[in-house]
Amino acid sequence: MELLGALIVGGLAGFLAGLLMKGRGFGLAGNVLVGVVGGILGRWAFGLLGLYSDGGFLGSLVTATVGAGLLLALAGWLSRKR
Repeated sequence: MELLGALIVGGLAGFLAGLLMKGRGFGLAGNVLVGVVGGILGRWAFGLLGLYSDGGFLGSLVTATVGAGLLLALAGWLSRKR
């Protein structure tokens, strides 16, 4: 059940990050992947700042969305460097 929750939060976070980053989404499967990896990246980045989510749905969604946005920004930056 935990995996299903991570996929739902990841999908929503990837979708929201794609909207916030001006249409840099990758479709449904790509958004889920970006959202799940973004959740890991967001948790790490927030940990560096001393901010921790309570583990609830909204906290997880915000963390994953911020992380997915960072991931999309990094991917955009790297693609421009080529």
